[in-house]
Amino acid sequence: MRADKFTSAWWTLLVYLSMGSIERTNDSRQRAVEQFRRQGGMLRTKDALRAGIHPRTLYALRDEGTIECLSRGLYRLADAPPLAHPDLVAVAKRVPQGVLCLLSALAFHEITTQIPHEVYLAIPRNTEKPRIDYPPVWVFWFAERAFSEGIETHRLDGVPVRIYNREKTLVDCFKYRNKLGMDTVLEALRLCREQKRLDVEAVARYAIKNPSREKCHASLPRSCPLIRRGVEDGAVF
Repeated sequence: MRADKFTSAWWTLLVYLSMGSIERTNDSRQRAVEQFRRQGGMLRTKDALRAGIHPRTLYALRDEGTIECLSRGLYRLADAPPLAHPDLVAVAKRVPQGVLCLLSALAFHEITTQIPHEVYLAIPRNTEKPRIDYPPVWVFWFAERAFSEGIETHRLDGVPVRIYNREKTLVDCFKYRNKLGMDTVLEALRLCREQKRLDVEAVARYAIKNPSREKCHASLPRSCPLIRRGVEDGAVF
């Protein structure tokens, strides 16, 4: 009888402890979900850890389907509204210091008919290439002045995304015309002219300030008159 009473008491203690553990686990998961909601439904792993979410809780939420992995190290609540710009938002969250450039910026400003199959991302020179498995990213290293000028910040799906303005983007496309194709640049100029939304003086300033030292060293300063004529009298259309 004494042994039976001891065994019964032992099992009662185990059940009590396990119930407490389950309650603590549920509480930690609920707090983690609330933290996700406060951050717009999306968190990087390091931000989650910094907010006090234990890795075990994070992976449990993933395994049960409460959160989903958008990219390596980036999670989002599964019940959040669908993203309108999932690729741009994922890259902006993973590389907040980067800037969308070239074809991605052209597409955002609606001055190209091409659909980018990669996210075109500018980062400062001598910066380590970000390790992003998805979405596909084409990284460009810009010199300090070329990198820092002409940046706009837009909120896409609640996330701040840095994008070069259309004038800076046009100048950058001239620099990298051998990669993008001159047809892409001329199409962007034509669309800007049709939309009547281009500051020609700003284009000239960016071209003069940021001559390409990596690709076509002397071509951008010479391209300023080309841009002026193309926009003002349609010579290149």
